[in-house]
Amino acid sequence: MRLILVLLSVTLLFSCSSQQDLKVGPWRGIVDIQGHELPMNFTVNKEGEKYQVILKNAEEEIVLDEVILKGDSVIMNMHIFDTEIHAKIDGKSLVGYFVKNYEKDFKLPFTATFGEEFRFAKANNTATEDFSGKYAVEFIHDKDTTVAVGIFNQTDNELTGTFLTPTGDYRYLQGNVINGEMMLSAFDGNHAYVFSAKKTETGALKGDFWDGKDWHETWTGFKNDNAMLPDADSLTYLKEGYDKIEFTFPDVDGKMVSSSDEKFKNKVVILQIFGTWCPNCMDETKFLSKWYIKNKDRGVEILGLAYEAKDDFDYASRRVKKMKEKLSVPYDFVIAGNKDKEEAAKTLPMLNHVLSFPTTIIIGKDGTVKRIHTGFTGPGTGVYYERFIQRFNQTMDACLSESI
Repeated sequence: MRLILVLLSVTLLFSCSSQQDLKVGPWRGIVDIQGHELPMNFTVNKEGEKYQVILKNAEEEIVLDEVILKGDSVIMNMHIFDTEIHAKIDGKSLVGYFVKNYEKDFKLPFTATFGEEFRFAKANNTATEDFSGKYAVEFIHDKDTTVAVGIFNQTDNELTGTFLTPTGDYRYLQGNVINGEMMLSAFDGNHAYVFSAKKTETGALKGDFWDGKDWHETWTGFKNDNAMLPDADSLTYLKEGYDKIEFTFPDVDGKMVSSSDEKFKNKVVILQIFGTWCPNCMDETKFLSKWYIKNKDRGVEILGLAYEAKDDFDYASRRVKKMKEKLSVPYDFVIAGNKDKEEAAKTLPMLNHVLSFPTTIIIGKDGTVKRIHTGFTGPGTGVYYERFIQRFNQTMDACLSESI
């Protein structure tokens, strides 16, 4: 009898830890944020023994190439971010959690179902409200108000769009209109967003925004084709008495880099205030990388000033090195500090503040600051991204054409 019990125990142990396959094809995941479902879509591919996961938000696809299967479980490392999904595989289901390793006690429940491709609801043509258009928006948290511009595109009951704010955009949002209510979500490996809203009797939008494990805002929107944000070039500026940016920071290998280095002399310099935890910074880095490859021979340098989630050089260096490799970034970075905005501002005391990650500082050949742009209007904003690129190129052409 004892031998039978031992053999049974061994059999159960192996059955609990036996290797499971992750089904190839479309999946629909749900992250529970504050009691609300955040739907996210992804596709699993497999080549040989290597798995790949592609996160999908509207037109965006983010490739996850660090997918580890161990026994009956899977770990998905989230691209450049220090975040992961851990889940147990049960045939056509996944059950686990989404974790941010750099935040204390950040663990959100996660489930997924194989073969489902819809967001909040399956496609149909019975939507009773049309939310398409441009809106003047206010986000409200306690006594703080943030202005924004909402842009939405609806086809039948399917909805996409984004919000532009003074510190950046909410990237690619995707969702549906259900019983007269708009529902949008985004999951890009770090952001975990859910937006909802209904129309009031006047046609205005009134809704909620949930972010991560504890952030909540209410918001209102009024249709307005002329809705605008404050000038992004006016929000961050040099304090009186300054016309230059001076700094000395260690690069990812610990070698000190200074604004007075020969490398920057008589060149136009772009300083990128940045963090690897910041999806808007990821968008800007992709843009700057392509731009730099095309223009580096014109007498320009880009330097990323990384402000990371932990005030630890080794940790920050590892995160930046991984980001550079994943995104094939051709320019250099230094470790400037941590992501707390007040602490970041202390490292650049000539600025009135550090309001946003990213912030871009353009320095002329004479060493003086020509432009400081707060935030980034990314590819999820469509025509607004195109306008940003046009203005950026105009500024850079003007700076590069100046004589020394």
